[in-house]
Parts: sequence; structure tokens; C-alpha cells
Amino acid sequence: MRKILLTLSLLLFFYNNAYGLITVDITRGNLDPLPIAVSPLHVDPKSEKISQLETEKLGEEISKIVERNFKSTGLFNPLKKDAFVQKPDIAHLKPRFEDWRLIKAQALVTGKLLIKDKKLKVEFRLWDLTAAKEMVALSFTTTPNNWRRVAHIISDKIYERLTGESGYFDTRIAYVSETGPKNQRIKKLAIMDQDGFNTKYLTLGNELVLTPRFNTTNQLVTYLSYFKNMPRVYLLDIETGIQEVVGNFPGMTFAPRFSPDGKKIIMSFAKDGNSDIYSMDLETRLVEQITKHPSIDTSPSYSPDGKYITFNSDRSGLQQIYVMRSDGTQVKRITHGAGLYGTPVWSPRGDLIAFTKVRKGRFYIGVMRSDGSGERLLTENFYQEAPSWSPNGRVLIFYRETKSDSKGKGFSAKLWSIDITGYNERRLKTETDASDPSWSSLLSK
Repeated sequence: MRKILLTLSLLLFFYNNAYGLITVDITRGNLDPLPIAVSPLHVDPKSEKISQLETEKLGEEISKIVERNFKSTGLFNPLKKDAFVQKPDIAHLKPRFEDWRLIKAQALVTGKLLIKDKKLKVEFRLWDLTAAKEMVALSFTTTPNNWRRVAHIISDKIYERLTGESGYFDTRIAYVSETGPKNQRIKKLAIMDQDGFNTKYLTLGNELVLTPRFNTTNQLVTYLSYFKNMPRVYLLDIETGIQEVVGNFPGMTFAPRFSPDGKKIIMSFAKDGNSDIYSMDLETRLVEQITKHPSIDTSPSYSPDGKYITFNSDRSGLQQIYVMRSDGTQVKRITHGAGLYGTPVWSPRGDLIAFTKVRKGRFYIGVMRSDGSGERLLTENFYQEAPSWSPNGRVLIFYRETKSDSKGKGFSAKLWSIDITGYNERRLKTETDASDPSWSSLLSK
């Protein structure tokens, strides 16, 4: 769909990779966002005259996207451009550091663009204004219609340089688009950029679709759909649009997830009247039963190294979260708090497990360590579930259902995100109601 070629050139790199201006406390967030100035990209005089006005606007739009990405993290405070003290072209050559410090900026992003031979070349530089030094300079070459992706890639590179961890802006989110009344919802498989742009609908809505899940190694999505009232698991290649049926699984309770290497899927379905966890080799299509227990085992999720699986089960009497080895041995219950626990998802970092908790009629999204310790509830609401991790393990996306008016009538389902610190909760823009989100890996690895 959007297969592109991006050329990345490293121009200058002054500091050690581990250096960052921002340190984030996992339990408190960053309560004082870093003041950062994002200068509009100026147009190289050698640029082809597609339209000088449009070209200049392109430079402004790229800088606006970078600003919005930074603002959305809660870690940065982009400064207003009417306070800027240098023209973009002069600042890009070398800033007057003392002048930028007067407006309280601690970091500065400058850049320029060139359109030549139907190619767009974007160059940017990141400056540490306190140390009065350049931190990084990169250039990208692509086709002009990929300018939004360039803005996201720039954001990722700067985020990584300033925080010491990878970014998550050049990513996609798959979700279920919902329209119509609650008892007659039309559900389509949809995908969009992480900032809500470039929405595409991948199914027609003729069949019910549920729980899309991204492969962590490529742009494959697996999801559950009902064909003639029969649950069926599909694989869909986002880039080519090629779709294939993995298999029919009568009684399936949850759609599958990929293994970390992308070679297997893991799922739960009811067989002989009991729900257990199974894996399937995508090459051989061989199915292996992992759990065999008279209780209900569902919602499996692999650890990033593929050695362990977390899942929820009512084998203790109430729905709780368990961890076991990937072959089904060494099963251990890790939650013991009040309430019902479900939908566990292992962080890409391997350090945390996200989950949904229900207690006294309220729904919570929380995180805990992989042994069950350190439980922290991040957000609560009338109904919310299905957490999915950003590829850097810093942010969770989930969906929330609300009543549309004060009388309790109507219905709305929206996507929300929150930092693992419990701060910076915000709603994500979608064209329709939305549920069951899944965050992709970085497109530009």
C-alpha cells in the first residue's frame, strides 16, 4: 500500500548515543516538559519550482507535525514561533545560542528541504542550546508525497537523541472501525498513522471483524472474522493487500497474536467444550496444544524473547493472570489482588505486562512487572479494555466505551492512549468510533 524507499544519510553526530536531555521517572513522568523550538524548514534556493508557495508550505507543515508529535508525548513543550529570534535559513547554518536561550529554549530543531528530479530531500539538525553544540544532523531522500513520513522519522530520531530510547511516531495503528447503533454495529478493519492521518479501510463491513493484531517483524495483521457465523482467522499483508485464511476455529474466544519472530500465532479456542491455548506454525500449519486444563484459559501473549507466555484463566476460581513457559510448563499465577484480571499483554521491553482489571463495576488499565509485583493502575472508566503497547514500551493504547449523553442514552467507542507513568492520557483522532487497537512496530527500522 505504501511501500516506499527512504535514503538516510548521517551527516554529523557529536555526542555519545546514551546522551539525552530528558530523564523520565517511570512512576512520575516528566512533570517539567523540555522547552524545544522547532524552526520551519526553509526551502533550498536550488529547489525546483513546483510552486514556491506550496514548497514553503511543505516546510511549515513538516515542522508542525514534528511539533505535534513532541507535544503528544507530554515530555516536550514546543515554543511558539512568534518568539523565534532567527530566520530559519540562518539558524540552520548556526544558531545564535545565547539568543535562543533568552526565550527559554533548551533544544532547537532546524532544517531545509530541496525538491529536485522529482525527489524530496529533507535535512534537519538538532542543537543542544545549553551546551551550544550540535547533537545530530541527518538527511532523508524520498518522493514528495512521503513528506508526512519524513516528519515522523525526524520526530523519532530527535526523540531517541533526547531521551535515549527509541521513538514511536513512524508507526501505524490497526483497529476496528465501528458505525451504526450499538445493537447493529458495522465493524470494518481499519488502519491509520499513529497521529490519526492516512486512514484506510481494509474490509467492506459485510462480515464482523474483531481483534486485529500486528506482526512485530513486518506489516502483517492477523484478525478474527465471522464467515457465515463461523469464526475464521485471517492473515492480511498491509503492503500488498493479499489476504489468506489461516483456518476455521469453531468456538474461538480470542483472536491470535504473533510470536516475537512472526513464525507462529498463539490463540485460544474451545475444543471438546473447554477453552485452552494453542499455537500454530504459519509455515506448516501444524497446531500444538499448550494448555490442557478444565478451566478457561484465554488471552495468551508471548514475552519478547518468546520463552514465556502470559494468559488469563479462572482456574483459581476467579479470572486471574498467569505466566508459563512457552511449552506450557511451570505455570504460575502472578495476580492476587481484588477484582478480575484479563487481557495481559507483554511489553516489547519485557519488563512489564499490561492488563485490564474489573472491580466494583469499574474498568482499569494497569501495568505490573512480569512476576506480578509493582501493580499500578493507570486509568479507570465505565468500560475500557484491550491495551496495546507502543513499540518502545513507553505508551499504551486502548479503547473506551462511553454513554453519549447525561441520560445514559447513546453509545460511543474511542481510542485513548496513556503513558506507563499514568500521565498524559489523551484521545486519539479517528474518523469513526473505534475499538480493539493494535500498534505496529517502527516502519523505518
